[in-house]
Amino acid sequence: MYSRDETKKAKEQFWTTFGQYMAAVPSSDLERINWVNYKTEVRNIFFRMDATSKEASIMIEMSHPDEGIRQLMFEQFLELKSVFQTILQEDWEWHRVYHDAYGKQISCISVLLEEVSIFKKDDWPALISFFKPRIIALDEFWSTAKYSFDIFK
Repeated sequence: MYSRDETKKAKEQFWTTFGQYMAAVPSSDLERINWVNYKTEVRNIFFRMDATSKEASIMIEMSHPDEGIRQLMFEQFLELKSVFQTILQEDWEWHRVYHDAYGKQISCISVLLEEVSIFKKDDWPALISFFKPRIIALDEFWSTAKYSFDIFK
């Protein structure tokens, strides 16, 4: 078990390393981008990357507090599912209703990499290889899909 400080330090080190590694990669729109804190520019829609002592995940999170609006967001993503799958080239999990680590009800689209640890530097290449192509593909998807979500701005 890792202390809170050890966990914080390991995560900071990894995400700083990942951010530096990705800094030279432009967005699909050829703009400079903060890959670690990706901004969708739509309130309550986030691209999240996380790594723990057991696994890594990347997701699109829809966290609007109004369940009806959150469901409309999810439906809009469903309308774009074929485009999403064409760009991402893999199956992701689609959760209309999901409870995050804090018990908050959200909707999400995610993929998981198991048996890796952010605390093992030997796993960092696998983590980077997991996150890099997926966040770049999400950006490619979002560069065209974001206009379908203007109603939620």
